[in-house]
Amino acid sequence: MTHQFRSRQRGLSFLGLLVVGGLLAVTGVIGAQIVPTAIEYQAILKAANKAREGNSVAEVRSIFDKASAIDNISSISGKDIDVTKEGDKIVVSFAYQREIHLAGPGYLTLKYSGRSK
Repeated sequence: MTHQFRSRQRGLSFLGLLVVGGLLAVTGVIGAQIVPTAIEYQAILKAANKAREGNSVAEVRSIFDKASAIDNISSISGKDIDVTKEGDKIVVSFAYQREIHLAGPGYLTLKYSGRSK
């Protein structure tokens, strides 16, 4: 009786490694462009919550603009926010979108909206 030993190879081939590495690189580049917009959204939400302390629409927008200058917010300004009153509370709401250029004619559009608590 002769025994034949078969060597089983396991793992990725070089081509598979290149494909997986390429996908990870593309995902990382896109993620690195999305993270700053998410951080800016959090700053806008914080500014909206601070702005609702104003007593008039002009004061609310002024407070928002001052908070925007401190946090370096460029996507939205005080004139872009909506100020309403629900009961006795002032509510500041906003909506905007950001576009991230991917390649050629391709863009990734992110739509953000929120309101003060």
